[in-house]
Amino acid sequence: MNNEIGLPLTLLSLNESHQAAVLEMGFYVPGEIELLCNLAKPRIGVVTNIGTVHAERAGDIETIALGKSELVQALPVKPEGLAVLNHDDPRVLAMAAQTSAHVITYGFTPEADLWAGDIHSTGLSGIRFTAHHKRQSHMIVSELLGKHSVYNLLSAIAVALELGFNWTEIEQALRSQEMVQRVRVFTSNTGALVIDDSYNASPTSTIAALELLHEMEGRKIAVLGDMLELGRYEAEGHEQVGRKAAKVAKKIVLVGPRSLLTRDAILDTGFPEEELRWFADSEEAAHFLHSILRVGQTVLVKGSHGMRMEKIIAALEEKI
Repeated sequence: MNNEIGLPLTLLSLNESHQAAVLEMGFYVPGEIELLCNLAKPRIGVVTNIGTVHAERAGDIETIALGKSELVQALPVKPEGLAVLNHDDPRVLAMAAQTSAHVITYGFTPEADLWAGDIHSTGLSGIRFTAHHKRQSHMIVSELLGKHSVYNLLSAIAVALELGFNWTEIEQALRSQEMVQRVRVFTSNTGALVIDDSYNASPTSTIAALELLHEMEGRKIAVLGDMLELGRYEAEGHEQVGRKAAKVAKKIVLVGPRSLLTRDAILDTGFPEEELRWFADSEEAAHFLHSILRVGQTVLVKGSHGMRMEKIIAALEEKI
């Protein structure tokens, strides 16, 4: 619901019972977010990161940054408008100079207006960290998984503070709220623990998923499919993921023709060739995984939606 069809449908569903609307704005080429802003008239804009996802259509990362900057340019002037920007992404931070709205930055360093320290991931139990803002420090506990989720929480806290919530309300909400997560963890029919992050993939999100795998217990296995629509960043992205996977996993299973780039990068690190397998499609990979997975293993499944990685998940969930 983040395009020129879905966003208007969401707006048309609002009525007098609603107090706020949270809308995602997606794009492929510059001008599309400007159109969505003309429809939605946002007061608060959050820009999380600039990645290479959809670079095949957008062209390059500078064009992606240009397209996303349309959000902060459309915001009302301060004090009514607010731009919430990721301080740790240089291209996002640069947007502070492109908006007339008030700017609040968030990140992992004290240079940000709102920053997180003492970050601890407790595996399946979630994360905890200390949030620092205006000389105040507050312990935040959340059920979200992985260190990368702290960025999402910081941006939410920034918006909540702007909307007048106090720290007690924020802490209680994040601690008690049942979090909706795209990442799902379940025990497979083989006894292995599976991290299902199969919906989609980019280099940034795959590296974050591998970080989560690193934080888990058990013998770690990474099952990685092609990342699509990366354009000129296809080789760089797959190689980057390969080097990260080699550091995290004891066994790696790759799916799809682009993952041959990942395979070469993995082998260049000195990763044992006998612990690396490549398959042309997800069905072949599913048959192989079903034969080798056992209790005591933790498996990450990640790949672009077009790679049909959900077939692997279905095979591991199927009752036998």
